[in-house]
Amino acid sequence: IDMDFMNLNQSAHGDREFAHILTRLRKPRKTVIGYWKDEKTQERIAVWERVCAGWADSQDMLILRFGDQMNNVAVTDGDKVAAEQVLGYHVDYMPFSEVMTFFNEVKDADVTALVKDVYFKEYQVAEDIKDENSEAYRKVWNAAKAELTLRAVMAAKGAKGFTTNFDDLGDVNVEETGKGFDQIPGLASQRMMSDGFGFGAEGDWKSAALYRTVWFMSQGLDGGTSFLEDYTLNFDGDNTSILESHMLEINPDIAEEKPRLEVHFLGIGVRKTPTARLVFTAKQGHGTTATIVDMGNRFRLIANDVNLIKSKPLPKLPVASALWIPEPTFEVGVGCWLNAGGTHHSCFSFGLTDEYWRDYAEIADIECCIINKDTDIEHFRQDLRMNEVYYMLNKALR
Repeated sequence: IDMDFMNLNQSAHGDREFAHILTRLRKPRKTVIGYWKDEKTQERIAVWERVCAGWADSQDMLILRFGDQMNNVAVTDGDKVAAEQVLGYHVDYMPFSEVMTFFNEVKDADVTALVKDVYFKEYQVAEDIKDENSEAYRKVWNAAKAELTLRAVMAAKGAKGFTTNFDDLGDVNVEETGKGFDQIPGLASQRMMSDGFGFGAEGDWKSAALYRTVWFMSQGLDGGTSFLEDYTLNFDGDNTSILESHMLEINPDIAEEKPRLEVHFLGIGVRKTPTARLVFTAKQGHGTTATIVDMGNRFRLIANDVNLIKSKPLPKLPVASALWIPEPTFEVGVGCWLNAGGTHHSCFSFGLTDEYWRDYAEIADIECCIINKDTDIEHFRQDLRMNEVYYMLNKALR
């Protein structure tokens, strides 16, 4: 090394000047330390690149709401204006009367083709559905028409995601008139999530937007993604776990085996009727689930590392499900999630890690709460208290 070499290789000097400028300007950023050709350095940059792609995708994201928040659940709502200002996406309400204009344009031949050429070939099919004269087949056929309707709506509006509501499905006399959705579009939601459309049940527009981002960032990674809901607790000592499910809407990409197309009665919402759905249990492995909550003066991102475990057969539960144990333990993981105000809905990925969510929060300039194997609940609670002070005071530095 001579003086010429040293003067031309001054990252040790220039990095500090650049970092100082960013710090003085209070600019959030990711700092990657290492030689640019090293695999570890490239992997960390690649994470940041995926997050940047997801962030860019959200800046022109439109989420359509078919119905409002079901039962006025607080965690599924929030400030839509603030969400657009901070997170970039826009949320619009679309009345079902307008949805019906698309429904009426769907051709019967296209519906039949979707059922026979796609559904019947891609999935295991329950025997009662194969009879074209059966009620089960009619329900699947109607579910396919709902799917084609929603896809047409998304294309016409340029939307990247949507929400549904069990109590807002259009004409209440649909069984007599035959005009409109005769069931919640659960099968459509499952399949459209697989294709990258954001989805949130019960009017949960924040989950719909976040799921789209999770899917976008996870493209090319192993394992799959899904919208999920904390449903039932299985108390079993050190193996105590949470059954993640929903009435219908779980992405088949996380299925352990080939999903089975079935029709069962669904006794919730305005359409208490047999309803089509894909039934399966999820594969096993490690992943991360995340949610965003509106704290009033800021948005808070909460992410939890979870381990999906093998589920026992659930022959009386005709819906898709996953079984997981949150890290570091059930008690600490759930306790931290509750203390942070986490939702019952979350967006899961086998491929994403904590680093993705830390980078996302940096870019979005929102609060980030990570729960993983190293989390101590008392330190976590103390961090939450300190964050309250920070997010009140840091406005003066902007």
